[in-house]
Amino acid sequence: MKMQPLETPSRAPSNCSGKDRAMTTNWTPKHPINLGSKVFVEDKYKHYNWLRKEAPVCRGKLGPVNTYLISRYDDCEMVLKDSRFIRSREKSRWMWLLPRGLKLITKTMIYQDDKQHRRLRTLVHKAFTPRAIEGMHGRIEEVCNELLDKMEAENKGTFDLVPTYAFPLPVTIIGEMLGISEEDRVGFKTTINTLLDGLTGWRVIKTLLWDLRKTVAFIEGLIEKKRANPGNDILTGLIQAEEDGDRLTKDELTGMVMLLVIAGYETTVDLIKCAVVALLSHPDQLALLKEDPSLMDGAIEEVLRYYGPVHGTELVYAGEEVTLHGVTIPKGHIVTPLLGSANRDPDVFEDPDRFDIQRESKRHLGFGKGIHYCLGAPLARMETRIALKVLLSRYPNLELVQPAEELKIQQVPLFHRFKEVPLTM
Repeated sequence: MKMQPLETPSRAPSNCSGKDRAMTTNWTPKHPINLGSKVFVEDKYKHYNWLRKEAPVCRGKLGPVNTYLISRYDDCEMVLKDSRFIRSREKSRWMWLLPRGLKLITKTMIYQDDKQHRRLRTLVHKAFTPRAIEGMHGRIEEVCNELLDKMEAENKGTFDLVPTYAFPLPVTIIGEMLGISEEDRVGFKTTINTLLDGLTGWRVIKTLLWDLRKTVAFIEGLIEKKRANPGNDILTGLIQAEEDGDRLTKDELTGMVMLLVIAGYETTVDLIKCAVVALLSHPDQLALLKEDPSLMDGAIEEVLRYYGPVHGTELVYAGEEVTLHGVTIPKGHIVTPLLGSANRDPDVFEDPDRFDIQRESKRHLGFGKGIHYCLGAPLARMETRIALKVLLSRYPNLELVQPAEELKIQQVPLFHRFKEVPLTM
């Protein structure tokens, strides 16, 4: 079903609802609100405030795609948990246009619903267990110290957190958890670059036509090597995972490895960046953490709420016509729950724009909710906790080179991603 043209009103669009709250704002965003635009990415929290107060269900844009923006906590939670909102597009008439690499990703559990989602999650969980994750604790700390030793040997007191620490840590860990051999590490790094950087901007054309095919071939080769020489790693676990005689197919395995590379790396890198920026730009909270290290878990949860890196989900569709706040969302239309906005909703979080590592409420949606709650959340939390502990213990006087508000934000829809985080020791 084709969406009607978007309006460009002076205030809330006629197909947006804001009747629930009497409060109004003096500022009005440019319509249609485009989540991929520079003006939105660089000032997203101001847009969120307007949406929650004036238009909790609002027609907007996700790049070139039309969508319904959902901004309040309760509504976002409902979309994440309500079976009327679906992710699977296997019956879409456009699926045949997708390159095989993208089709493989759509076969993973984050793009499935109900029975098929439960099947895939059950099989994957047999390999991606809490025990397997916790078993990496010592190795993560070791890698953190190795990276900082290397950084110290190469600089004179200032460094960018991203290439020296936040980026290589999860790349190393996910590679080792998958059991990537020494001879395959160059190819694995190329795979990471393709899946993370090649699917954005103008590079996407070359990626879809050429690079993605090589990436799929490389991953399929890794799987065959593991079949022949199994090890004590997650890839072997995925290959061997079985439930009532059911196993992951070759395509499902390939897609799952691609997903683990994306999810196992991307969220953790950005969470480490956001955590460091949040703490260093709130010295009172950093002082509390240094005085009482037991506050670390609470600090990470508050980062996920206040400065969470993930502000949306994979594409969600209305499986049937749904009316919310007086706005009717037609069947088949895209719906975007704005998790970053939900996490600053004053109806749920007291004084939501205050960063408080002792905050009691842990209801944030930083890793989603419901059946699609992020499977890699425990790993991301553990890596971030250890990364912060090592970094702050080695450099107690660590500071941002420039104020947090001056740091560049990458223009990536539904993410809060610092391009660089320059620090001084």
